[in-house]
Amino acid sequence: MPEPASILLVEDREDDVVLIRRAFERAQIDAALKVAPDGKEGIAYLAGEGKFSNRNEYPLPWLILLDLKMPGVDGFEVLNWIRQHPCFRSLVVIVLTSSDAIRDVNRAYQLGANSFLIKPSEFESAVNLARVIHQYWLMHTQFPRLDRGNVNGAQDAAVEAYGEEPQLKNLNHLTQLNQSNELHRLEGPFPDG
Repeated sequence: MPEPASILLVEDREDDVVLIRRAFERAQIDAALKVAPDGKEGIAYLAGEGKFSNRNEYPLPWLILLDLKMPGVDGFEVLNWIRQHPCFRSLVVIVLTSSDAIRDVNRAYQLGANSFLIKPSEFESAVNLARVIHQYWLMHTQFPRLDRGNVNGAQDAAVEAYGEEPQLKNLNHLTQLNQSNELHRLEGPFPDG
């Protein structure tokens, strides 16, 4: 992989953030793990708003690890927000939660989750899960090209879904990313061939 993949972890529990971060380090996974401490910040990260406006520091993720049970904007709302935006619909979202309730599993898949994983409670299990995520999602998966063309439609969908103007005014800059960096990230970690 020419450059580290970027992973966005949307997780409100600091001890789970530390567990996942240490598991990725122990597994020697070369990925930039960025953290949004709640659903609202996860959306702001993706939209490039506020402190997340610098895409060199906060690049668009290759995939998202998404907790479901968060105060305020929960993981289901974040997942719904992502899938409502044409520019993010094909973004890989892995639900990583402590819930094993079948209603949560069903709802997450209905909203467009790519995978549903239960958070491990032990460190070695977390390391093994980090390795599985790395092997399957970062080493063997071809990532789709993200459609960044319909920014206004994405804003309209968010207004309709949430009843207020979201802070998406900087979403237009997504289409102005450095073309070579964007194409490299969108084509995945493998060279053509």
